[in-house]
Amino acid sequence: MARRNTRSPNGSSGTPAVPRNRTPQPLPTRRRSAGDFVKAFLAFVALAALLVGVPGALAYFVGWPLPDGAPSLDWLQEEITVSTFVNVLTVVVWLAWAQFTACVLVEVKAALSGVGMPGRVPGAGPSQVLARQLVAALLLVGATAASFAPALQFGQAGEGNQKPAAAAAERTPGLFGQEQQAAAAAANAVADQAAQAAESAGTGKEGGTKFYRIQPPEGRHHDSLWEIAERHLGDGRRYKEIYQLNKDREQPDGSRLSEASLIRPGWIMEMPADAHGGELVEMPDEAPEVSKEVREQISDYARTGDQREGGGAQEGGDRRDGGGPVDQDTAHITLPEQRPGGGERGGERGGAEHGDEKSGAPGHETDGTGAGTGAGTGDGAGAGTEGTADSDSSFGLPEALIGAPLLAAGLLGALGRRRRQALWQSAMGAVGARCGMEPPTPSGSAADARDALLVGADPEGVRLLDRSLRGLAAALTEESRPLPTVYAAWLTNGDLHLQLAQAEGRPPAPWRVGQDETFWVLARAHAERYGDVDAAAPYPGLVCLGTMDDSRLLLNLEAVPGIVSLSGAPADRAAVFASVAAELATNGWSDRMTITLVGFGRDLTPLAPNRLRHLDDVEALIETMEAETRQRRGALGAAGHDSVLTGRTGPARHTRWAPHLVLLAAQPDAAEAVKLAELAADAGRLGIGYLVGTDSGRLPGAAWEMEVTAEGKLLAPLLGLELTAQALPDALQQAVVELFGAVGPEDGGGGDGGPSAPPFLVDVSEQGRPAVYARLVGSYEIIGLETPDAGRSALMHEALALLLLHREGVHPRVLSSALWPRGVTEDVRDALVDRVREWLGSDPDGTPRLGTDETGRLKLARSVVSDLDVLRSLYHEATQGRGAENRAVRGRMLTDALVLVRGPLLADRPAGRYGWLTHEIVDAQLPLLVADIGLALSEFHLEKGRAEQAVEALTAARASAPEDERLWNELLRATHATEDPARLRALAADLLTHSGTRGLPPRTEALLDELLPTWRTTLPTAS
Repeated sequence: MARRNTRSPNGSSGTPAVPRNRTPQPLPTRRRSAGDFVKAFLAFVALAALLVGVPGALAYFVGWPLPDGAPSLDWLQEEITVSTFVNVLTVVVWLAWAQFTACVLVEVKAALSGVGMPGRVPGAGPSQVLARQLVAALLLVGATAASFAPALQFGQAGEGNQKPAAAAAERTPGLFGQEQQAAAAAANAVADQAAQAAESAGTGKEGGTKFYRIQPPEGRHHDSLWEIAERHLGDGRRYKEIYQLNKDREQPDGSRLSEASLIRPGWIMEMPADAHGGELVEMPDEAPEVSKEVREQISDYARTGDQREGGGAQEGGDRRDGGGPVDQDTAHITLPEQRPGGGERGGERGGAEHGDEKSGAPGHETDGTGAGTGAGTGDGAGAGTEGTADSDSSFGLPEALIGAPLLAAGLLGALGRRRRQALWQSAMGAVGARCGMEPPTPSGSAADARDALLVGADPEGVRLLDRSLRGLAAALTEESRPLPTVYAAWLTNGDLHLQLAQAEGRPPAPWRVGQDETFWVLARAHAERYGDVDAAAPYPGLVCLGTMDDSRLLLNLEAVPGIVSLSGAPADRAAVFASVAAELATNGWSDRMTITLVGFGRDLTPLAPNRLRHLDDVEALIETMEAETRQRRGALGAAGHDSVLTGRTGPARHTRWAPHLVLLAAQPDAAEAVKLAELAADAGRLGIGYLVGTDSGRLPGAAWEMEVTAEGKLLAPLLGLELTAQALPDALQQAVVELFGAVGPEDGGGGDGGPSAPPFLVDVSEQGRPAVYARLVGSYEIIGLETPDAGRSALMHEALALLLLHREGVHPRVLSSALWPRGVTEDVRDALVDRVREWLGSDPDGTPRLGTDETGRLKLARSVVSDLDVLRSLYHEATQGRGAENRAVRGRMLTDALVLVRGPLLADRPAGRYGWLTHEIVDAQLPLLVADIGLALSEFHLEKGRAEQAVEALTAARASAPEDERLWNELLRATHATEDPARLRALAADLLTHSGTRGLPPRTEALLDELLPTWRTTLPTAS
């Protein structure tokens, strides 16, 4: 028997949570009014007239409209008479009648079967809407309505996934506008009569015990307590009654029900006395239709009810199994089985808690940098923050970012790219115009947001997720297999679980089948062995919604068969929408993407101008998406693909099929909602996803309905989910946008486009000797301090380097997440800080050289200086200070600055450490700064005609910035000034070799044309 667990709406251990704050009520009974009978009579008359009257009238008044003989070419020359026109019109009316009749038959069949939604008659549109309304009105008081009740209300769980028609009408995609109202009205009427029939007929003797056996999955359907309660108690919210009756009782397979979300096929459930339905079993001896084995199982289970001891012994106990399946009419999301042990970080953190900070050090070797939260490990909160989250030194860092590792990693990576782009654009603007190349230092809430990103980001988890998905796509391409449709991904205890829409056979190695064939699983150890692969991103629409227990859920918005609706208070809803938008815009597991935002209060475009776009209203959105839907349908058809997934493997994988995700934060009106639902009906195949906000919780065409609460929970009762929502509140949105806006390419990091001073300048005179001097540019050396104990030296040196590169201060949580990516306790971190403070000592006035500012950030005294500080200060003093007025001072300072450059930053840092440098832009700042110094010194020498000295300065600078186009161009000019043509040709050949297949930039080609006109024909590598 396939092992399959089902998660009910509470989704967490302990007492089940009520999905909505409403008191469960019995199914209402409503008497038929006179208006209902009038509507039913009129519907009957209309159907009779349309189905019988129309063909009868056509036959009587017009007769046979088609010609009696075979057509000939002479017909083309005959005059069109009134009779011809009437006959053509009659044929059209006959076709319309046939189409309407087909619609009526389809709707009647659906009503009689009570299973699923009616099929769509091709091209019917309004005709099917009219047929559905008439059939629904007729069934309101039809004499046979009660006879339909068993099929609709008491359908077998294992046969067709039958549910109450009212619930199906509310949840099934494709039921729009008036169609929904009519079908829901009919379904409610049928449900009412079914309830009356159940009350009158009864289900057995009064007070008799009833049992239900969990059915095996049928297709993509998996039973849940919610749906069992919905079918047999009339209200899914009564699942708690079933749970309490069966909690902790031993099941036939030896396990026990410990959570309302965890049920398996073959388990027995005792039901409340008022339960009704065809698959219920009364006392075992009174169930002859049930096999002997099942009767014995039920009989044994019934005895456990008499031996129970309170039923609540393990309230809130630990999960023994993984979570279980949850179902929806069209799709389901399931929490995968979890493994014992709690992930990789637990052991390491336990070692650190014993007071030895070295226990955390190995994390650098496997976890990348700055990680704290570990999406790759599935921790629900930042591991790097454990033990510090509630400390006095937290100083209000936004936990929304710290607890969102994938979002934080995406934002941090995008911010780094933006800052590098700004630096490069400013450097290319004018030679020598950017002193120090320093972007503005954030402050206030923006600084807190930056620190939270540094603490919470898990770039290693993002990298593993990206490589794992691309590796899967590449492996499937090699096997000539299409990509499976993935509804969701779970990151749990370091493993990646993909939940498929349906079973797709065995996955390619090293992937394996999970708890059943709808789960493909990749262990973290296997993911870490994946390298870069040449494959398009297969599932770029995955976005994190929140956490459940120790698992992180990523929903594939692109694959949802319809709209995903999100209800809740406007502020809570907006925070979730902003989180989704920010993660989609900056995630590391996609290639190209378009994200359309409507109804957002804050402009998020600065996060990703190439991906995000805002539209003014829903009308503009509908117009845009109608055109997009038509274009994609045509493109898929022309390419011969049935969906975008088949276009992402094979030869076409790099050419098209980027997703288009629509995030509509404001509720559309009724007409707009219907139109959006129609557009979304085929969206999953086209690579288009819709997340739409709603105030009521009900939206036409919604495949999945979710609700965010004021307590930060994301509820999806019908999916069996209760997540801790991932959100980005408005104040945090403002802080993040401020971070990006401050370093946008348009201002080049300098705000007004002019030169800007570094944030920290030191005294570069003879009187400005520091007490502690650290060499970071090149090999790492410290002058003025004794070497710490060998066991602590590496960690203390790394902490000092981090502090030296952040003269504005380092938050304690940033320090701990940088040094211990896998997490460390507060006491270990504080012990290290105390050791570094003692190591650095105090200034003559007794002030510690490592202090704490008013925001709680650790900050070095001015008497602790690095060569990078001196380098920046010398360049600033030479170009904007004393050197600006004194040529001799300028030349001396520029020469001294260039001498300080001994190689790349921290050139001899040990492997596995200093991973936090990947978040810094100093690796981009330093080459640009060195290039600026070389260019300024070259200009200084050329003013006096010293071409050889200029060449020497540029050559020295080029060693640190070999890709800087400005240095190559100035070196060509300086070499030309030496009046040595052979030397110039050799340099040009070297430049061509260095550029390789990229070719020369246009400005460099133009310069070569000016200085060496024959280079295109005389240099062998020129082409």
